[in-house]
Amino acid sequence: MGIQMPKVPKMPKRYWDDKEWARKHYTDLIKKYHGKWVAIVNKKVVASGKNLSRVEKIARLKTKLKHIPVCYVEGGAIIY
Repeated sequence: MGIQMPKVPKMPKRYWDDKEWARKHYTDLIKKYHGKWVAIVNKKVVASGKNLSRVEKIARLKTKLKHIPVCYVEGGAIIY
């Protein structure tokens, strides 16, 4: 008997399409969501905010979906 690896859920095509959409539209996202987390479903931002877990929760409640791409929108100059 070998070691069994945990099953990784297969992400739906919509997830990858939305992730790609976010990448392509990152410049537009910077203008409106700079410094925030954004959740994207069907090529639209369905939730945004400073708190990742809250954004994920709101997106799931709104869409009833389990797998939703979420990304942090940095952009612009950050001075430390």
